[in-house]
Amino acid sequence: MKNNGRVEVLLAEPRGFCAGVDRAIEIVERALAKFGAPIYVRHEIVHNTYVVNDLKTKGAIFIEDLDDVPAGATLVFSAHGVSRAVQQEAAARGFRIFDATCPLVTKVHVEVAKLAKEGYEFIMIGHKGHPEVEGTMGQLDSGIHLVEDVADVARIEPAQTAQLAVVTQTTLSVDDAAAIAAAIKARFPNAREPKQQDICYATQNRQDAVKLMSPQVDVVVVVGSPTSSNSNRLAEVARKLGTPGYMVDSADELQQQWFEGCSRVGLTAGASAPEILVTQVIARLKAMGAVSVQRMPGDPESVKFPLPKGLRLEQNEEDQAQE
Repeated sequence: MKNNGRVEVLLAEPRGFCAGVDRAIEIVERALAKFGAPIYVRHEIVHNTYVVNDLKTKGAIFIEDLDDVPAGATLVFSAHGVSRAVQQEAAARGFRIFDATCPLVTKVHVEVAKLAKEGYEFIMIGHKGHPEVEGTMGQLDSGIHLVEDVADVARIEPAQTAQLAVVTQTTLSVDDAAAIAAAIKARFPNAREPKQQDICYATQNRQDAVKLMSPQVDVVVVVGSPTSSNSNRLAEVARKLGTPGYMVDSADELQQQWFEGCSRVGLTAGASAPEILVTQVIARLKAMGAVSVQRMPGDPESVKFPLPKGLRLEQNEEDQAQE
């Protein structure tokens, strides 16, 4: 950051943890406190390296295959959700199960199950191989078709077009999803459009904050892990607006050359990135030459999702926790 002027960091609002991520992490921590280590978690609880490593040190064991979970163990499903087959297999094996699926993802699962009973087929907008997509598509045995981009829309061949419904991965780019949905509507005019809330409030809010911030800065830094869909989308939003956008998993990944000649650096964090990483990035930026941090105006998020039964604090425990 070799700039003779004052280099300023502009901090996006909102950023970082959403209610679904807060809830998922708390479910693992409560399960560890109540039942003791180890607690098994199918897939990374959220897509963030720091969070996963922190929970590992506390006694969480992350697995992909239920064969790796011993009989009688406690199992947590990740925030991304799982297929019906995984749910049924886990139940059949008799594990103590806590479902940390984000309630907004669960809402999509419920919608799919409801409309499937009415005879609908589905077009899902999402990224192939993403666990949320696998979980949503896995709610049905057949009749759900994945499209990743506008070109895919021309290739799919539903068995019927009279009853088609569109659903989306919750962590997509709002603009990209809208473009694909428009292409679906053009080819299948009678398709039932996705519910507006399919793209989660936190994804939308963070993207809107980057749209507001990008024209005011020379470069945007997004704190998030490479596997985090919503973090990747934030960097993409900045780039589409003509502002260089970089994603870092930690402060160590910041590169001096990104900031040469910059006077203002925009900083945000994906919905699965903890604030401690943002604090560390700010410290590193200051060590590289930034002299001030300015928070952008933004409405704080007040959404909170309830914990599963069996992990909620009893009233006396809650009173002790507040003392």
